[in-house]
Amino acid sequence: MRPHLLPLTAAAAAVLALLPSAAAAAAGSAGSASGSAASGFTITDPRIKESSGLTASRIHPGVYWTHNDSDDGPYVYAVDSATGKTVARITLTGIGTPRDIEGISLGPDGRLYVGDIGDNRGGSWNHVWIYRFAEPRTLRDATLKAEQFTVKYADGPRNAEALMVHPVTGRVYIASKDEKAGGLYEGPESLSASGTNTFRRIGDVPWVTDGAFSPDGGRLALRGYLWAKTYPWKDGRPAGDGEAVAAPWQGQAESVTYTADGTTLMFGAEGANSRVVAVPVAAAAKPSASGSAPVSGAPAPSPGAPAAPDGGSFTKGALVLVAALTLTLAAKRLLRRRPKP
Repeated sequence: MRPHLLPLTAAAAAVLALLPSAAAAAAGSAGSASGSAASGFTITDPRIKESSGLTASRIHPGVYWTHNDSDDGPYVYAVDSATGKTVARITLTGIGTPRDIEGISLGPDGRLYVGDIGDNRGGSWNHVWIYRFAEPRTLRDATLKAEQFTVKYADGPRNAEALMVHPVTGRVYIASKDEKAGGLYEGPESLSASGTNTFRRIGDVPWVTDGAFSPDGGRLALRGYLWAKTYPWKDGRPAGDGEAVAAPWQGQAESVTYTADGTTLMFGAEGANSRVVAVPVAAAAKPSASGSAPVSGAPAPSPGAPAAPDGGSFTKGALVLVAALTLTLAAKRLLRRRPKP
């Protein structure tokens, strides 16, 4: 351990020592918030220690694609939710060395999009990458050739962890990760492998660690470490302030996706034997007497759900978790191997 990290590590340890009571309080909220947790699953593959993205397969029922954070390699894993076991590990070729893979999404063309979009140096990379390959029809370990797309942001480099492909238009979106100035970025109508793909900011978002569109494309779900919301998607933009989702407490909460049928949001986190928690969403409702109709995929009401960032005050236990998480993540960034140029 580097000497200059000792004070930070000691502080983190001191805060973490307070976590048992805070975790108990948080677990109570999570229990009421995720009544369908039994339909979730635990990722048992010891190779998957930093699951940082999640997307549901359309051709393999109950299978979810995931990947590690940085320092793993060009690998994508298919996990069977019935057992929690990996049923395929795909090795990608035709690309460079991944730096920090943070997101994964399935497009309407049946191809998986992998976002090598993380930048733990605070937005110092002048470009990032997206990899794309066809979802395999047969689940087994395989080596597949992927396309590589170079991505830049119109307003300069930034850190990001959320990659979303719209299931109808096929357009790719990225949500940057910034405490005060996070943004939602829209890619070109179609990606080009021969040139630079410029993503342009179309809106502001909170601190986002992952996102996903509902299967019908009618809603966008975004999550952070301590919150989640869904937004109606209208005219290529998220509408309104969003609606809070009863997201579980998961420590380093890194992923979210809809189930293939759109009835449930699946929330994942980093760590060995990490748990993917299922949270049901409301079904599409019939038009009301006023003529307005809710959009499918809105969060189902759940008493005791954790508040979104603008939805009220946190409990003392939640504040302890925030402090511990902040210190732990800061230490992780400093300890992480310096990325290659």
